[in-house]
Parts: sequence; C-alpha cells; structure tokens
Amino acid sequence: MKTITEEALKRVPWGFFTRAEAGVWLEVSPAALDALLKRAAHAGEISRIRRGLFCLDRRFLATPPNPLSLAQMVYGPSYLSSETALSWHRWIPEAVYAVVSTGLGRSREFVTPLGTYVYQRVPQQSLMSGVERIAENTPHVAYFMARPLKALADYVYTHDCDWRSADPLRGSLRIEDDALSRLTSEDFEELEGQYRSGRVSRFLEGLRGDLKL
Repeated sequence: MKTITEEALKRVPWGFFTRAEAGVWLEVSPAALDALLKRAAHAGEISRIRRGLFCLDRRFLATPPNPLSLAQMVYGPSYLSSETALSWHRWIPEAVYAVVSTGLGRSREFVTPLGTYVYQRVPQQSLMSGVERIAENTPHVAYFMARPLKALADYVYTHDCDWRSADPLRGSLRIEDDALSRLTSEDFEELEGQYRSGRVSRFLEGLRGDLKL
C-alpha cells in the first residue's frame, strides 16, 4: 500500500492537502485512512494544520509552504486584510505576528505549525469588494488580498477606531503620505455602501475629504 506521503508528493507539490483528498488518492476505508495519516504525522512526514487539513514536512518540498496561500483553506470564505494586507502592501513598517483575515463567519483563531491565523468578522454587503486575487510566480500559490483602503476599513471596524481623518493613520499606524496619495476616488466608490458600520462610514468619508477625492 502506498503511503500518504508518497501520494502527496506526487499530487500536491505545494504541500497542502485535505483528508478527503487523501481518501480519494488511496481508496481505503476511513479507519485505514486515519491510521495512515496518524502514522505519517507520528513519523514527522506531515503536520496537522486543523481538523482535516494537513501539510507535508518542509524537507519534502522544493520551496517552503506559503502561509498566505493557506489562509482560505484554514477558514473561509475569507480574504487577507488589516495588518497582514497593510504589511504586504508595505503601508506599515511593523512585522505582523499573525496572518489576519476578514470574513463573514464568527471570529476565530488557529495556532498551527505554520503560524497563527486570526479571522475577524466584519459585516459587509459584498465580501470581495475591494479585494484582489494575487497569484505568485510559484505554481499553485495564490490568495485573496484586500486592497489598502479595504484593509484600513476592516482595521477600523475590528479595532473600534473612531477615526475621521488621515491623522491617526500617520500617527497610530505610521502610514506615509506617499502611500495615502496613491488612493483614488475609485477606491472609495468601490467601498461605498458596503459597510454597515457607521464608524467605518465616517472614517471613509473623513479620509476622502482629507485627501480631497
């Protein structure tokens, strides 16, 4: 019988796979599948990310697993946002301790072998407004990332910020004017009416006024 690791190496060179996928590969009973998964984990060949989701050990992979591409698999639907997105866009200088995502489900946190994943609930009309799909040069590495204004709006909501101008962005988040100058009227129009929060609406209106857009 082939092992989980042998099959995963052939089928998912990017490293991530689910219990359901492994079951299709091996065509064994649920009990036999769980035994094979347990054996591979005990041998250090795979790591359990969460229930039903696994990752091959780094030594079997040509490149390290990308923690951002894993975010939607851990808990979705969701997109990368707030501090993670602002850091990715190079709008904030600080390193981010966790991979932060936004979704419509209840807020959750998962501590995994690849890092901590935080999911924040933000009520909105359309989850993917202001979000783009990022595909990296590495095969099979892609993820959904909030554009900067969307990331800021999510940050304001989840941190209970009563911000009505650009000043707190410069002071609290240390965002440079050069970054803010890249925002356009289209960015604001894309988010118009999307958030149910008055606090977010006031922030977007105040920031747009400050930037004269």
